[in-house]
Order: sequence, then structure tokens, then C-alpha cells
Amino acid sequence: MSTTRPATNPQLIYLVYGANTYHQEAVFSIASALAGLRETPGEGLDIQVFTDNPAPYQRLPVRVRELDEDTRKTWIAPHGYHFRAKHVVMQQVLQESERALLIDTDTFFHCSPLELFRRIEPGTLLCNALGLQYGSNKEAGLYQTLAGVLRQRNLADDQMPLLNSGVIGLDRADAGILQQSIALMDEFYPLAQGAYTLEEFCLSVAAYRTTQVRECPDLIHHYWSRKQLFRAKTKAWLDKHEADPTSTFALDETRLVTATLPRPPAAQRMAYKLVTLFLPKQQRQFMREILYGCYQHSNPFDQACMPVWWEKARENVERRLDSPLENHQLENWFNHPIVRLVLGERRKAIYLHLVQTKPD
Repeated sequence: MSTTRPATNPQLIYLVYGANTYHQEAVFSIASALAGLRETPGEGLDIQVFTDNPAPYQRLPVRVRELDEDTRKTWIAPHGYHFRAKHVVMQQVLQESERALLIDTDTFFHCSPLELFRRIEPGTLLCNALGLQYGSNKEAGLYQTLAGVLRQRNLADDQMPLLNSGVIGLDRADAGILQQSIALMDEFYPLAQGAYTLEEFCLSVAAYRTTQVRECPDLIHHYWSRKQLFRAKTKAWLDKHEADPTSTFALDETRLVTATLPRPPAAQRMAYKLVTLFLPKQQRQFMREILYGCYQHSNPFDQACMPVWWEKARENVERRLDSPLENHQLENWFNHPIVRLVLGERRKAIYLHLVQTKPD
């Protein structure tokens, strides 16, 4: 009887469905992987995209595997927890392949993606990064609800490291970790009170004491923090290179989308701080962040973040005030003599942008 031999090339996997933003993130992440692959010529890598929308990937050298709604619902059953699908996808690919790595869309590579696979071998789990120990925050929901059960069953203790699953990399021999984590998700979901991080928590439990966990924040950037700023960078790259995302020029320019937060230099930030001291107290931080968005960056992809700083300035001040910033109040702030002097004619454009992008 013949059997299908697993694919020998490492498999880089994306699971992408829903809003167009996620597809944009994935296209850029794939382009950065292709740019990095040029550093390791002659070594094979297959890229697979499980998706509900094949169109964004037509110009990329990837295998698209269409994901229909019925299949997706099966993958996230029985509780409709959509991160469960990550582990199901990995299970499927590891039935077909020797090594696989699932990466979140909000990532980009600093190097060849094959460098991540070099950290995957039997007996190891590659994650994005290791975080705090489980017992470091006993007020956390997942500690309050599950610590006793886990101790009783000898599955975890306070010393268990919590991992970030923006990367999940495994050898085929260790696919059983996924089955265990899925079983834990299904069991604990009703107890977890909607915990967003249940998936990576259950993976932490499944790997604890049985598997060496490695991390790779030096090889990729996972922009789960300050997401809107990095989305602005990647979208600027897409707007420029969408027609030919694998050209030499396009791949070269992925390296201009850096992990650096696009802020003005320290001296410029200090100048902004000094000038805003003359404003009423509640306006100071708001105006500093507005000025961050006015700084002229030499990197065009950093420059694309300008309106995001303005939007974040409004969002942050509304959080501090615990109330919406009405348009008439915003207009008054922009008409302050100091602001008029510092911003000049730019203040009108910024005000209009904030009025037009105000959330419903």
C-alpha cells in the first residue's frame, strides 16, 4: 500500500480571513519573507495561505487554499472561538509536511524566514516570544479562573512561562501538542470568561514541562502594539507596490518598513514639550502628539504615519478626559494663539482630518 510522503520543504503558513486590513498585513508580511529569502539562495520554502479571499495573493508565489465559511465554522467549534482555527490549520499542514510555521499577519521579517525554521527541531516549540510567568499576576482572569484546576491536575504552576503565539513552529513529531491545546481550549472556554488570549495560554500549558520552547523576536517584528502606526507603514508600501509586489525594487523597500516607532528625535520631542507647556494642562499631551504627526521623516513609510498620530492624539485625550472631544472644543483648542503660531496653516488640515475621521 502506497503512502503520501510529507513535503520536504518547510511550510510557512498564513491564516487570513475577514476584513481587508488583515489581507493587507498578510501581503506585506509575505513580501518581507520573500525579501529575506534572497539571503538564503538555494534553500526551499513553501508559503501557504488559507483564506476566504484569494484575490490579494494572485501576484505572490504562494499556494492559496480557499477557506469556505462552513469549514471555518467547523474549525472554531464548539464555542465559536476563532483563534482555535490556528491550531487546526497547523495540525492539517503537519499531516502533509515535516515542519510548519504559522505566523500572524501583523508581522514582518528582519531576515530569511528559514532562520526561524532553524530553531525548530523535534522536541521544540517555536513561539514569537516568552512573557511573564503565570503566577506573576494573580489578579489576571485566566489565573483566577483556572489556576486551581491546573494545579489539581498537575498541568501548570505559577512558574509556567506564558508565550505569545504570533509564531507557532513545530516539527511533525510534536503535532500532539496541538491536539492537547485544542482539547484544553474546548474544555476551558466556558470557564475563561471570553479571555482573548486563551489560545496561546492553552498552548503554553500543552508545552509546559514536555517541550523546549524557543522564541524569535530578533528575527521578526510582531506589531501587536501600536498596530495602527505599523499598518500605516505597510499600507503605504502596498499602495506603492501593489501592482508588482515581488519586483526587486518592491522587495528592497520592505526593508524601509522598520520596527522603529516613527517618532521625532529626542531633541525635537523636548522642543515640543517645552512649547506646549504654555497651553492649558489638559491640552498639552494632545498637542505634543499632534506635533509628532507634523514631523517630516526622511523615510516615506514613516511619513505615512502622520495622520495616525493625529488620530491617536484625539483617542488618547478622550480616554484621559473620559468623554468625547466635541468638534467645537477641538476647534477652540486649535485656535489657541500658541497652537496657531506653532502649526500655522497646517492646523486647518489637521482639524478637518480629525473631524472627518471621528468614530461613530
